[in-house]
Amino acid sequence: MIIVIMVVFGILSYAVSTRLKNKFKKYSKIPLAKNLSGEEIAKLMLADHGIHDVKVISVQGQLTDHYNPVNKTVNLSDGVFHGRNAAAAAIAAHECGHAVQHATAYSMLEFRSVLVPMQNASAKVLNIIFMVMLFGGFMLPSIIPWNLALLVIIGAYGIMTLFSLVTLPVEFDASKRALVWVNERNIVNSSEYDMAKDALKWAAMTYVVAALGFVVTLLYYVSLFLGSRD
Repeated sequence: MIIVIMVVFGILSYAVSTRLKNKFKKYSKIPLAKNLSGEEIAKLMLADHGIHDVKVISVQGQLTDHYNPVNKTVNLSDGVFHGRNAAAAAIAAHECGHAVQHATAYSMLEFRSVLVPMQNASAKVLNIIFMVMLFGGFMLPSIIPWNLALLVIIGAYGIMTLFSLVTLPVEFDASKRALVWVNERNIVNSSEYDMAKDALKWAAMTYVVAALGFVVTLLYYVSLFLGSRD
């Protein structure tokens, strides 16, 4: 059953990711009327929100854009950093939306930050358990009772599921802040706004699919635990 879940959500994740890349590629071919690059848009949005201690830098890869609250950097992939199109504008503004959340102490972002070390620890615990199950499943009962192993898996997946669910409002809010700002600041015209909104919608869908995958997997292990008690 777990293999089926992994395959189904793997396919869904691939489909959404491919759709996002195709949207970005499509919208990247349409020049922005304002002719502003992602870097310029990011710096402008930060300045408009009174944020002067965050750097905008370029990083390698495609769609590797992210905001790092530790060193306060908005990291834009090369295509976004130098891009002068609606897709680049949307993603640059979205990442700055996270910087605004950080600067204004947005509660869900702070909660997500608290969960980060627990999420990382949970991922390591799951890796250890699954490695033992994969290469020495016969040894697991001698190391830890099956029911206890299931409880550990459920606890770890519970934390990772919570982290994934908390990520959703954080991402949605960052996109909302981005779209409001690019519209009110006249960074994009009406048709470019629609493209930016569509690009961010598909970016958000990647997080939705991931969250659903964690929820379904968690429920599966809970059902296994309850079944083992019968």
